[in-house]
Amino acid sequence: MTTRRAFVGMLAGGLVAAPRIAEAQQPAGKVYRLGSLSASGTLNNPNSAAFRQGLRDLGWIEGQNIVIEFRSAEGRLDRLPALAAELVRLKVDLIMASPTPAAMAAKSATTTIPIVGLSLADPVALGLIPSLARPGGNITGVSYSVGADIFGKDLQLLREAVPNVRRVAVLSNPAGPTQPLILGNIKTAATSLGLQLLPVGARGPTELDGAFATMARERVGAVFVVTDPAYISHRARIVELANKHRLPSVFTQKADAEAGGLMSYGPSFTAIYRRGAYYVDKILRGAKPGDLPVEQPTKFELVINLKTAKALGLTIPPSLLQRADEVIQ
Repeated sequence: MTTRRAFVGMLAGGLVAAPRIAEAQQPAGKVYRLGSLSASGTLNNPNSAAFRQGLRDLGWIEGQNIVIEFRSAEGRLDRLPALAAELVRLKVDLIMASPTPAAMAAKSATTTIPIVGLSLADPVALGLIPSLARPGGNITGVSYSVGADIFGKDLQLLREAVPNVRRVAVLSNPAGPTQPLILGNIKTAATSLGLQLLPVGARGPTELDGAFATMARERVGAVFVVTDPAYISHRARIVELANKHRLPSVFTQKADAEAGGLMSYGPSFTAIYRRGAYYVDKILRGAKPGDLPVEQPTKFELVINLKTAKALGLTIPPSLLQRADEVIQ
């Protein structure tokens, strides 16, 4: 059984407010070089595929009028500065960077090459841009959320799924540049919901077993996993440990629920990446990145893994199932 629902909000400069300008034409004979800087992932993952399809829909054909130089730190954030510098040396026409750590590395590497940042976590608070409406400089793109309340929504949904939970562990990477900001937002949300939090850090896969052992020792009732590039390629292990310790889990990416996590709630990353193609198109046709407002996502996805719920002995309320965009049986 699958149900779908779009969580849509229109904001100034939102995703639906900027159609392609048909009269803009590609310079004849020009082949553009696009640098793609990723903190994790591959060129052929679903998000990258959505971005490349968006480019094709806008008339950019790889090997004909555009080539992509893909660089991935594979979850090792310390590699990002060198990879960004490499793209600058290649004299790419534009850098697409995702998520926030990659955008920060790209900005540090160049003040002249346009940068399209995707899935940016509060870019104003982190100093990437002075404002969403007028980013200025050489960076623009799409942010991760419409505000800190998204983390409150994650916790609220978790509590609806597990009504008697009182203490929740928060698994995050203390080395990630966005983690202090995100943890602060989660703590604020937890206070309003009357939940106690146990922050647990894991910088990479070698620290995951110890992190979940701490959760078991502290007798938490559930776990909120803060997505981090260091975790992406190890999501199956994280899900395995959560389920092994019988901890209901909430994530921010659909792929984690598909891998066996109890539930996920967050923006549609395929929609964010597809929208990134719009920015690339506009800039390659002459727009200045500083004149393009940073947009906020308008599509959010709630995914519930009913198979995992049954394995954990949980009965998900019908009212919550009805609001899900996808229910995994």
